[in-house]
Amino acid sequence: MSAPTGRLLRRFALVAALPVTVAAAVAGVPPARADAAPAPGGPGAASHFDVARKDCVGTARSGASKVWYTVANGALSDVYEPTIDNSDVESMQYVVTDGRTFTELQARDTTYSVATDPSGMACTVTAASRRGRYRITTTYVTDPGRDAVVMSTRVQPAGLRLYVRLDTNVNGNGGGGVANGGADSGVIDGATRAPVVSDTNTVTNAANRDYAVPTHLALRAQRPLPEASVGYAGTGSDGAAQLDTARALTPAYTSAPHGNVVATARLPLDRDGRVTFALGFGRSPSAALGTAADAVSRPFASTLGRYQAGWRAYDAHLRRPPARLDGRLRDAYRQSVNVLKASEDKTFPGAVAASLGSPWGQAVGAGDAPGGKAVYFGSYREVFARDLYEAFTGLLAAGDIGTARATVRFLLLRQQQPDGRLPRNSLLNGRIAPDTGGDQLDETAYPILMAHQAGLAGDTELWPHVRSAADFVVAHGPAFGVERWEEQSGYSPSTIAAEIAGLVAAGDVADRHGDPGRARLYRATADRFTRSVKGWTVTTSGPYAPRYFLRLSRAGDPDAAVSYNLGNGGPTEDQRRVVDAGFLELTRLGVLPARDPDVLASLRVVDGVLRRTTPSGPGWYRYGTGTAGTEDGYGDCYEPDPTSCERTGSPWPPSDTGSGHLWPVLTGERAEQALQTGDTGTAADLLRTMRGMSSGTGLVPEQAWEDPDLPASPYGTDPATASIGFRSGGPAGSASPLTWAQAQQARLALALGARRP
Repeated sequence: MSAPTGRLLRRFALVAALPVTVAAAVAGVPPARADAAPAPGGPGAASHFDVARKDCVGTARSGASKVWYTVANGALSDVYEPTIDNSDVESMQYVVTDGRTFTELQARDTTYSVATDPSGMACTVTAASRRGRYRITTTYVTDPGRDAVVMSTRVQPAGLRLYVRLDTNVNGNGGGGVANGGADSGVIDGATRAPVVSDTNTVTNAANRDYAVPTHLALRAQRPLPEASVGYAGTGSDGAAQLDTARALTPAYTSAPHGNVVATARLPLDRDGRVTFALGFGRSPSAALGTAADAVSRPFASTLGRYQAGWRAYDAHLRRPPARLDGRLRDAYRQSVNVLKASEDKTFPGAVAASLGSPWGQAVGAGDAPGGKAVYFGSYREVFARDLYEAFTGLLAAGDIGTARATVRFLLLRQQQPDGRLPRNSLLNGRIAPDTGGDQLDETAYPILMAHQAGLAGDTELWPHVRSAADFVVAHGPAFGVERWEEQSGYSPSTIAAEIAGLVAAGDVADRHGDPGRARLYRATADRFTRSVKGWTVTTSGPYAPRYFLRLSRAGDPDAAVSYNLGNGGPTEDQRRVVDAGFLELTRLGVLPARDPDVLASLRVVDGVLRRTTPSGPGWYRYGTGTAGTEDGYGDCYEPDPTSCERTGSPWPPSDTGSGHLWPVLTGERAEQALQTGDTGTAADLLRTMRGMSSGTGLVPEQAWEDPDLPASPYGTDPATASIGFRSGGPAGSASPLTWAQAQQARLALALGARRP
C-alpha cells in the first residue's frame, strides 16, 4: 500500500526565528561545538502518544527479548518495553539534507510503501521524496536475544546526510507542556557520543501497576554517530527545527533534563548509503548503551535470520489453512495468528492485549499529571476478558494450545475478583486498571467456556474459580451490568448467549469434580435462559418487521415503549428501533439453529438498518436505528451524521464524541453465519472484505471508514482535530490491529477449509 507520510502529524512547530548561532552557520561560519549547557526551551511542547492505525507490528518470538515495535504512517511508532503496556517512543522519523540547499522531513515530504516477510513480523518501509530527491528503505525487527529494536537502512543516492529524530515517551509518558508529567531526561553519553533518554519514575495514576521499573533508552549504530544532540520538542533545540532552518544540527546540546525530550543524530552511512542502528533498553544508562551496542555488533542479516527463524518455528506447529484459499488469504491466516501471539506480554503469560495500539493515541496527552502523578495510558494494551476470549478462539483453532491455556489461567487465576466476577479489563498483572469499570456478564461467562474448550475441565486448581464464576452468573443473570459494546444495560441476546454457553460448560466441569448439585443448577439456569431469551429480546411491535431481535430490552419487555440515549453524542431512541447483530452469538454458540426464523428475519432487519457497501465489500455498524447517521457514535468524526462532533476526520478524543463506522469483526460474524447455512461462497467473499479493510499488509482494524475518501490534514495541524486521512473501505483511526478481529480472520480461514465454523 502507499500513503502520504505527511499524515504523520507531529507535535512540533518549526521555528521561524533562527538563533544567532544557527544564522551564523547558514552564513558559512563553521558549526558550533557541542554546548555543555542544558538545551534551551524546556520542558518543551506537550507530548502525546502515537497513531494507533499501524502499518506493521513485530516482536521476536523469543521470550528473552521483551520489546515490541510498531510502524504507523511509514515511520517507527510506539515501541513497548519491558512490558506490552509501556510505550517508550512516540515516533522516530528521518530527516534528509544535502547540508546546503534543502532539508526534508519524512513526515512532511515523503510518501511510503510497506511490505512484510511471510510471517508478517519483519517490516520493510520504503519512503520516497515527493520531489524525487532520494529513497530510504528500512527493515525493522527486534533482536531475539535482547531488548533492542534493530533497523537496517539505505538511502539512495548515496552522498546525502541522513538524520533520525527520536521523540521519546520513555517509561510510558513523555512530559512537556504545563503539567510536564512523566518528564524524560536526555544526555549525550561522553564516551560513545550516543543519545540516552531516561525516566526512572515508576509511580503513575495506575496504583496497582507494581511491575514498573526505571527505563533507559539508547540509540547507537555500527560506527560512532557523527553528530548527536538532545533537546525539547517544539523548541529551538529540537533537532528537526535546527535541520529544517539551518541544514545543520548546531549547536548540539549534550543534556536536556526533565521535559519532552527529542534526540537527533546523524547516521554513519557507508559508501553505499547503508547503516544498521538500534534502540537499546536497560534498567540503567550503561545497560541501555550496552544493549544497543550488542544489537549492532553483528551483521543485520544474522539478526534478521534469527528473528525469522523464530517465527518459522512457531508457524510450523500451527494448523495449515485450506489449500483452496488463495495465497493472500493463506498469508492473512498466518499473519493473524502471529499477531495474536505477538500481542501476548512476555512477563505475564496469557496476557494478550486487545491491540498493539491505543485508540487515537496522537490525540491523548502523554505529559498529563492526573492527581499530581505521571499518566499511565494502557488502554487497549491491557487485558479485556471478552477480547481475550476472542483471541483464545483464534489460538485454539490454530493449534496453539499452550498459549490458549495460558489465557484461561490468566483470567481465572489473575484477573478474577474474589466474588467470582471478571472485570471489564485489567492491568497485565491482573489487577484493576484506572479505566476498569462496568460489569459485563459475558466476560464472567466466557472464561468458564474457555476452560472447558481448552481441555482444562478436570483441572483441580481451576475448579474453584470456574465454580465461583458460574455461581456469579447464576446469581446475577440474565441481565446485570452492560452488554458487549460496554454502553447499555438490559437484556442482551449476545450476553445471554455467553451465559448459557458458560453455564452448560460449568455443568460438565461440576460433574467432573463431583458436584452434581451445582451441575443440575447450572444446567437448569441455562435451560431457563434458553427458553426465555426470545421473550426478553424479540420484539413484536417494532417498526421494521413483525418479529426481530433488538440490541437489548431495558427491562426484559421488548415490546415496551422505552427510550434510551445511544451515547457518544448520539440521539435518544425507542429501544424497539435500536438493533445490532449480537443475536448471532446465539447461533455461533449453538443456542439456536442458524436457520431459526427469528434469526433470519432479524438478519434482514440488520441489513436494512446497519449494512453499508464499500469498495472493499459490505460492512456493518455495531448498532443503530433506521434514522440515517444514528449508527453508533464511537469513531472518527463525520459531520453529516447527527452527532455533536465538530470537524470531519477529527479523532474521537479528546471530546469523546464522533461518528460510528463499520466493524470488520461484524463482517466476520456474518461470514460465520453464512458457513453455518452452507454458503461458503459468501463466507469466502466476506473474508476477502476483512482483508481489504486492513491497514499495512494485513492488520485488521477495529473500524473501517465507509464515508467518502478524506485527505489528511495539512502537516502540523493540531492532532486533537486533524484527520489522518481515510479511504472508503479502508481502516479508520481507532486501532489496528485489533486482536479480536485477527482471531476471527484466523478461525474463519480454517473454517472455510472445514466448511463449518
